[in-house]
Order: sequence, then structure tokens, then C-alpha cells
Amino acid sequence: MRHEEENPPETSSTTSTATADQEEESWNQRKQALIEELCEKLMSGDLQTKIETARHIRKVVKKSSLKTRSKFGASGVIQPLVLMLVSPCLDAREASLLALLNLAVRNERNKVKIVTAGAIPPLVDLLKFQNGTLRELATAAILTLSAAAPNKPAIAASGAAPLLVQILHSGSVQGRVDAVTALHYLSTCTENSAPILDATAVPPLINLLKECKKYSKFAEKSTALLEILSNSEEGRIAITNSDGGILTLVETVEDGSFISMQHAVGALLTLCQSSRDKYRELILKEGAIPGLLRLTVEGTFEAQERARTLLDLLRDTPQEKRLSSSVLEKIVYDLAARVDGADKAAETAKRLLQDMVQRSMELSMTRIQRRATSSTPSKIQSS
Repeated sequence: MRHEEENPPETSSTTSTATADQEEESWNQRKQALIEELCEKLMSGDLQTKIETARHIRKVVKKSSLKTRSKFGASGVIQPLVLMLVSPCLDAREASLLALLNLAVRNERNKVKIVTAGAIPPLVDLLKFQNGTLRELATAAILTLSAAAPNKPAIAASGAAPLLVQILHSGSVQGRVDAVTALHYLSTCTENSAPILDATAVPPLINLLKECKKYSKFAEKSTALLEILSNSEEGRIAITNSDGGILTLVETVEDGSFISMQHAVGALLTLCQSSRDKYRELILKEGAIPGLLRLTVEGTFEAQERARTLLDLLRDTPQEKRLSSSVLEKIVYDLAARVDGADKAAETAKRLLQDMVQRSMELSMTRIQRRATSSTPSKIQSS
């Protein structure tokens, strides 16, 4: 009788897997050797060798995985690359900047290492350059590094923000986009007591908001910065004095994403709350009512609340608690006619009004329940 072999021969799939593992191990060894070689050249080579090495690192990292970026970061290449940022040779600065940018992309640990190695002061110096390429690469680097929370305090305190605002005025399209994003990241730094922005940022932000699609991520960042700026008197004056400043915010309330709408109505509300007599007519003149009415039944909860509060402030007298029903119906009818056309305006207006009334009743009931809960004893006495 033939017996089965206790140790059957390896299958082709097992052999294939083993070969693949060996090939991967061999590739990892070659890659580690390359990293060590490049690191050595950066540390001990002459200037031209360092420039060529930085360019090589950029190319290797650009096509590599997150794991490879981490290996480069751990190998010691970051410190000599940062030192190249202060070289009198512009080619050396550009090569090191590009290499550092690629090392930082999607790698939080490398971002922190780059800042710890002292990259921020030379990057701030590069933001002052007339050389457009270096200035915009430095802007991109500040943007990338400021995305890491541990880096924000150091960058916020470095003096980078005013220079980024200058780029909002005169940079290329990409440079301005990067500057807005960097400023938005820095504006969320809670450890910095001094304001990141001043009123000089308002005109370019308004202009950029005019040019971009109101529902874009870029518009969300721009309106967030404008809402922050509306908290100062200088910022409010700058918004008012900017060509189309209030109108641009009103248009964003009408056409923006939910986040853009929330920031835009927040900025308008801050204006009106700071001085109702000064800003009420300016906001009404730009046709804010239809967008605000629609926002009371759409958007985030915060945006709806802000829209309702602003509508209260825009009424003829601040003592009034409600818009008269005839005025409200006329406003909603006009809005419906703009959206669905005159033939369907009556039906749409009726549906909108019913929805608004229903939401208002629900909100009132919620507030009544909250008051009742807060006034109810924690323990009900038994009879």
C-alpha cells in the first residue's frame, strides 16, 4: 500500500511567497544603504555634493512610502538640510527646501523634527525674499509645517504671519492659496495670546473671496479668517471700506458651503452687534434678508442661530420680536420667485413658511423644556 508523504513538497505559491519576501528584504537593505550613503554625503560632502544629494533625496522621497520618509527622518538628514537653508548659495537653499517639503508631506514626526532642527527662522527670512520661487517655496513649507499642532506656537511667534499677509497682496495664485491656508492653520493656535492677523489682511481676503467659488474649501478658510478679523474695530472698518466687502459676505451667505455660510453670517452678525446703527443699513442695502431667511432653515445649527439673531437686529426697531406676517410673507414670496420662478412661487413660499413656523415651534418647545428641566428639583418629593 502506498503511504502519503509526511512532508509534501512546497507548492508553487509557497515558493512564490518566499521569493517575494526575499526580494522585499533585499530591496529594503539596498534602500537603507542608500539612505545611509545620502546622509553621509550631506554631512561631509562639499557644497555641490550637498546640493546634488538634496535633489536626490527629493526624488527618492517623492516616489516613496510613508515608511521611507520616516527612515530618512530618523537617519539624520534633516539637520544638514536645515543648515543649507541659510547658505549664501540660492541653489542650495532651493534644493534643501524641496527635499524638506517632500520629507514633511503626510509625516507628522518629520514636520516636528524639521521645526525642532531650527527651520523656522531661515524660512521666515526666505518669506522676505524678492526671489519669487524661493519665497513661494518657503510659503509652502510654512503651510506644511503649520499643519502639525506642536509646530503652531513656534510659527505663530516667529513673525511669519505679516509676511504671509504680504503674499496675499502680491503673490502668485498658488502663493496666495498657500498663504491663506497657512494663516488659517495658525489662527487655530490657542497658545498664542497675540492676534495672528491685523486689518491689513482684510482687503486681499475680500478680493480672494470674490474670485473663488463660495462653496470651495478655500472660501471656508477665507471666511473663517474674516470672521476672526471682524472681532476688532479695525477689522470691521476694513471690511466696510473694502470694495464690495459686505456684499461679498452676503453672497457667501447665499452661495457658500455650510461652513462658509456659518463664518460669513458670523462676520456680519459681529458687525451689527458692535454697532447696529452703523452697520444695519449697510447690510440691508446689500440684500442680505433672502439669504438670511433661507439660512434660518438650512445649514449648521450655529449658522441658523446666527441668522435668526442677525435678522432680529436688522428689523426696523430692536424692540420688535417678530417680523409682521405680511412683510415676512412678501420676503419669502420674493425669495421663492427667485428660486423656482413666478409660476411656482406661491406654492414654494407656502412650504417655506410652514417649514419656518414648524422649526420655530420646535425651537420654542425645546427652550421651554430646557427651562422646565433646569427649574425641576433633582429629587421629586413623594406624596
